[in-house]
Amino acid sequence: MKALINIRVVAFLAALGATTIYGINHTVAKGVMPDYVGAFGFIFLRTGGAALLFWISSIFVKSEKIAKQDWKPLITAAILGASINMLSFFKGLELSTPINSSILVTITPIIVVIFSSILLKEKIYFTKVLGIAMGLVGAIGLVIYGKEVRMDAPNIPLGNTLFIVNATAYGLYLIVIKKVMEKYQPITVLKWVFTIAFIVNLPITYSSFNQINWEMPPSIIASVVFVILGTTYMTYLFNGFALTKLKASTVSSFVYVQPLIGIIVAILSGQDQLNFTKVAAGILVLSGVYFASKKQTI
Repeated sequence: MKALINIRVVAFLAALGATTIYGINHTVAKGVMPDYVGAFGFIFLRTGGAALLFWISSIFVKSEKIAKQDWKPLITAAILGASINMLSFFKGLELSTPINSSILVTITPIIVVIFSSILLKEKIYFTKVLGIAMGLVGAIGLVIYGKEVRMDAPNIPLGNTLFIVNATAYGLYLIVIKKVMEKYQPITVLKWVFTIAFIVNLPITYSSFNQINWEMPPSIIASVVFVILGTTYMTYLFNGFALTKLKASTVSSFVYVQPLIGIIVAILSGQDQLNFTKVAAGILVLSGVYFASKKQTI
């Protein structure tokens, strides 16, 4: 029992570590785009770099062969979690702001609740319906009324919409990948997820990769390394491990921490600022995800 508790604690810490890195990433990645690396060029680096790192890591774990019936969910997860998710998030971040992104990604637990009901036949109670409604109102409000004028955020409504696409794709990814993660080692699964995603993304990302300005100061190089090693390799590995020990809805709930970290980092770095729309939308979204993920006791 003690060993089981310790493993669950490690799984919680892994999920918390992943969402902490994600929270920092909102500002770090924004500081690189688009002057040095375009959004899609970044995805080329992320998926290619992560695929390479996971293949290297696989040398040190037991070799596993993916069963024929598991390729369909694996490919689906790759497209959701490392193609649609990444492309929409980084393009959204290029067009919008770090605080908007850190707020809107918190609708991921709502997406998990909805599709867990549809795909896993889990019941949805009134509190969850209320939470879904509140979260959607907050997200839609931020998209419609978040029309700031910023040189580094040329199309905030479109960027905010892409954040919602990102959150939806990632929520579905957590559901689809969970059963595969329970059957194989996370490194085995993730080396294929990123290899598939790199190939799928290649027609979209290659031209942007060719336009990267490689004359980068050390701080920008450090940011790029952080995104590849931290925001991609480590976060997917941490969440992959967490999914082997925790429910998908539990892992997704750790996204609550992202707005706090994202907002603090963005404000301290001078890359973003709070306003009434962001505060109001943030309260609605966070309240929504709380009620949507609240455990039903009756």
